Amino acid sequence: MAFAEASLMRRWRQWRKGRDLPVPLQSTSIEDTTRRFLLYGVIPLWVVPAVSDWWMHKRTSIEDTSGAKESAVHALMMTEAGIPVAMGLLAKVNPLVLSVMGGAALAHGATALYDVSLATEDREVRPVEQHIHSFLEVLPLSAMAFTACLHADEVRALLRGGRGSQDWKLLPKDRPLSAKYLAALGVIIGAGVILPYAEEMTRCLRARRKAAVR
Repeated sequence: MAFAEASLMRRWRQWRKGRDLPVPLQSTSIEDTTRRFLLYGVIPLWVVPAVSDWWMHKRTSIEDTSGAKESAVHALMMTEAGIPVAMGLLAKVNPLVLSVMGGAALAHGATALYDVSLATEDREVRPVEQHIHSFLEVLPLSAMAFTACLHADEVRALLRGGRGSQDWKLLPKDRPLSAKYLAALGVIIGAGVILPYAEEMTRCLRARRKAAVR
């Protein structure tokens, strides 16, 4: 067991030493276009409805209505979406990763339903915001569907219970995504998701403290 764990850690320490996975921009093959749309379309554009939703929360004064409680639910949903995305970008897609993606998608949908129920009790949720939620709810499913199409053999293995212990380990990709792509995506997510929602939570906590001393 200790040897297996040491071997796994060694593989992760060396994960950047393999050749980068090519994502050719000119290729029209189904695999290349699917991967290109997933990496350069679905995942980075996820930020657009996220920022839009943050703006709607700000317009409806979330800090003076549902407050930190709803903002904490938003943080939970970002975690539910962020963990499978990070696994899909960094780890080898196998039955373990696909299982996490499926479970996270279900959890995200259930949390989104609770979020709307919580929000409508204390603040106005306008039709535009509800429409934005539609994008935020379907994008995790879309990302998982594209990933499943790219790794149909792993989906088949999952449905059959896996081929062995390696299918249930978190392994680094044999050919990682380029460091430039990962860095650029990290900047986009940091600026378009982490910072706005950290600002929202800070605003809500500040409003809670002010209300407590009145």
